[in-house]
Amino acid sequence: MHRHFALPLLFALALPLAAQTAADPLTAAEGAIAQSDWKTAATGLDAWLLTHPADARALFDAGYVADAQNRLDDAAALYKRAIDANPKSFESRVSLGLLLARQGKKDEARPVLALATTLEPGAAGKAGLARAWRALAELDRSADPALASNDLIEALKISPETIDDTLLAARLAEQSKQYDTAEAAYRKVLKQDAHSPEAHAGLAHLLLTRKQYAEAETLLREALEQTPDDLALNAQLATALAAENKQEALPLLEKMHTSHPELEAITRMLAEVRAEAGDAAGSDLLDKKLLALHPEEPSLLVAHGQNLVRLGAFAEAYASFNHATRIDAKNLDGWSGLAFAAARIGQHQETLRALDERAKLAPEQASTWFLRATACDSLHDKKSAIAAYQKFLETAAGHFPDQEWQAKQRLRILGAK
Repeated sequence: MHRHFALPLLFALALPLAAQTAADPLTAAEGAIAQSDWKTAATGLDAWLLTHPADARALFDAGYVADAQNRLDDAAALYKRAIDANPKSFESRVSLGLLLARQGKKDEARPVLALATTLEPGAAGKAGLARAWRALAELDRSADPALASNDLIEALKISPETIDDTLLAARLAEQSKQYDTAEAAYRKVLKQDAHSPEAHAGLAHLLLTRKQYAEAETLLREALEQTPDDLALNAQLATALAAENKQEALPLLEKMHTSHPELEAITRMLAEVRAEAGDAAGSDLLDKKLLALHPEEPSLLVAHGQNLVRLGAFAEAYASFNHATRIDAKNLDGWSGLAFAAARIGQHQETLRALDERAKLAPEQASTWFLRATACDSLHDKKSAIAAYQKFLETAAGHFPDQEWQAKQRLRILGAK
């Protein structure tokens, strides 16, 4: 959001000449503002406010100067005093709302801006009022996309559509899962500005969300011809390549990680791609670094456990999966991993417990039926083992020949009918 939308000098220009003469020190301060001479303006305004503490115009000017000097708390206080002195001051309310929004105080900013849209904009005119509506749209877009769309519509009723408006409309449509509308908006921007990084990134994100990986890859390669070092676009390209199981994803992520080792999102992606490429040890090095920062994050504990399984460290894997499921009892991969690791270290009761917890979250499948069958078999629970082996054979349907042969052999030995 832009900090200001009208110079305080507009106040002076709107006053009759006699009033300007009477308030000469104030207009002199506004002249300094027009020249961006903040120090002179601040000195003049401070002197004026000592004898005119409720002058709404001077209070706004002083807030404007403090805002320009990045004295944000002082600016907010002055804007609030200007509003107290003149509750119908459109410019003071909008400036305060924009300032609060920049400070991340959305809950405070919204009511200020909403009230501003009900006031006469005065010298700010329709452009100022439209900017207030656009600011509201930006504030509302995360929590309430529908309301943000209405805010944007109000802005467009009184001002021409800009590229930023179209981008915002695209993002709002995407948030509302109106993907076709969002795609059309992103492509509209690209027709106006073929090099727009925001439109390329937005459209690529949409295509990745829709799992249109090949189309996303093509779009991103074209965008990167213009800005080859754009980190966000390269990260999106790596995502598309990984989803397509293309080997290019790994060297691209390795390069990005080397350049930006501090970026956790890149580290996480690289850890996943290394694991998928069969480099469990390399993947686990990254998982350990991430776990040092986030020791209680279930997804990292599960990823660590999966790498440990691949490395044959089943006892350590069991501990990692167990930790993950204690933190998040609804972690499906955690329970699956715990069941497998427990089976490999001979903890058959734990295997069954983990499978029972997993079954509360998702239907049994061939692999879980086989684990259940072998656990029951090892515990000499003949009836349960036979039932689980039979369920496994029903669901395996020829996809697990070695395990199916083993199940059939065990059923014969167990005397199944």
